[in-house]
Amino acid sequence: MPETPTFGRYAEIPYDQMTPEQQEGYRSMMESRGGLPGPSKIWIHNPKLAKVAGPFGGHFHAGHYSLTEREREIAVCIICSKFHSAYPTNAHERRGKEVGLPADKVEAIIAGLQTSFTDEREQVVYEMATALANARWVPRGLYDRAVKALGHVGITDVITLMGHYSSVSMTLAFYDVPAGATGMAR
Repeated sequence: MPETPTFGRYAEIPYDQMTPEQQEGYRSMMESRGGLPGPSKIWIHNPKLAKVAGPFGGHFHAGHYSLTEREREIAVCIICSKFHSAYPTNAHERRGKEVGLPADKVEAIIAGLQTSFTDEREQVVYEMATALANARWVPRGLYDRAVKALGHVGITDVITLMGHYSSVSMTLAFYDVPAGATGMAR
C-alpha cells in the first residue's frame, strides 16, 4: 500500500520509524537548524546529506555570514522564483517584505521583471544573482563593483547561498510542496 503524502508528494517518516542513521541525521538537522524547515523534512530521508546540509544551511542564519537580511532575500527570491517552487518563493516573498524590501521590488524580482536598488550593495547582489540565475556571463564591470562593494567573502556568500537555495527550490518543486505546507507535527 502506498504511503500517504504529508508534505507535498513526500510521505514524511515518523521519528520512531526512522533507521538509526536517519534518526542521527534528524538530530543533526535539529541541532544545526533548530527545526525541520522546508526541504529538511525531506532531506532527513538521506542521513548523510542531512548531516552536511543542516550545518551548511545554518551558515546562512542572520549574524553567521556577511550579508544583510535584505541582501539575502534579494538573492533568495531570485533563485527560488527561477525554479517555480511555490513553497520557498512564497515564504521568501513574505520574508523579503518583512525585512524592509519594498513590496514592488520583491514582486518584480519574483515575476522576473527588472528593478533597481538605491543601496549599492543591494544593487550589486541583485545584478550578481540575476546574472548567475540566468546563466549569463558576469561582465568585468559587475565583477569589479562586486569586489568593491561585497569583497570576496560577500561574493562567495551570495554564490553559495544561491547554490543552497537552488537545492531547496528543486527539492520542493520536485515533491510539489505547495506554499504554506506544514507537514507532520514534530
